[in-house]
Amino acid sequence: MAHTSYPRPSPDEITPRSVWLSRRTLLAGVTMGVASRLVPRARAETLHARPGPFQAAEKPTPLSDVTHYNNFYEFGLDKGDPAALSASFAARPWTLSVEGLVARPRVWDIDQLIAAMPIEERLYRMRCVEAWSMVIPWDGFPLSRLLAQAEPLGSARYVAFESVVRPAQMPGQRGGLDSLGWPYVEGLRLDEAMHPLTLLAVGLYGETLPNQNGAPVRLVVPWKYGFKGIKSITRIRLVEKQPPTTWNQMNADEYGFFANVNPEVDHPRWSQASERVIGAGGFFGGGRKKTLMFNGYGEQVAGLYGTMDLRRNY
Repeated sequence: MAHTSYPRPSPDEITPRSVWLSRRTLLAGVTMGVASRLVPRARAETLHARPGPFQAAEKPTPLSDVTHYNNFYEFGLDKGDPAALSASFAARPWTLSVEGLVARPRVWDIDQLIAAMPIEERLYRMRCVEAWSMVIPWDGFPLSRLLAQAEPLGSARYVAFESVVRPAQMPGQRGGLDSLGWPYVEGLRLDEAMHPLTLLAVGLYGETLPNQNGAPVRLVVPWKYGFKGIKSITRIRLVEKQPPTTWNQMNADEYGFFANVNPEVDHPRWSQASERVIGAGGFFGGGRKKTLMFNGYGEQVAGLYGTMDLRRNY
């Protein structure tokens, strides 16, 4: 990937750090001050992140929406369940293993990993397959940096991810959606995983990840639908064959392995041509906008798919 250049936005397109930091301060002091009296919140720590190279032009989604409108089925089916039911989830201590077809497998302590990596802040669009969207200031590091340290073998073609299984702390794993099967698993092609946009997020809005957003570490692939962003990762494996993924196993006709945002390929039960913008006001709390191919990251990632039929490989 080193030979490819990736265009950066012009300065007038970038939301200044001071703007979203001030929004975070306001929301933390007002909106979240109210919410914290209703929902216990794990202690957050400040992350010392440097500005990253990829910044969406849109304004960030308010912190209250980012942390209270979530799909995290390990905690429940409703959007408010993760915030309401994750207070007892223990995100520390935590280990993340990198194994499989690598020369240097390793098990990392999450805090040692955070200390070893240059943490960047990246304002990314996030598009859910349910046709709603957010813009989130993530803090994390490129997945490629971690994989490079493990030294993938020549036979490695895919990267498989596995989430934690803790039914005592995750009520969704005790029933309701148990037909999904646990652990939650996801996967990427190795070239997708090594792409500079692909992020392992350890925080948002300048602080460590809240439990409901996938603490302590989650995957963020901004040109793909949100369900690819596996949360609370415990294991990463490099493998030769395409790995199984949770939603693809659940219903392959609705949830493909690639899951690239594509307004021309509708979900069988709804259109993908437009999306409801969470936190933007309007009908049901969100204005609508036209969905962009690859969620607006086509200039950076379209080359990964060459002549692939993106209707067949959805």
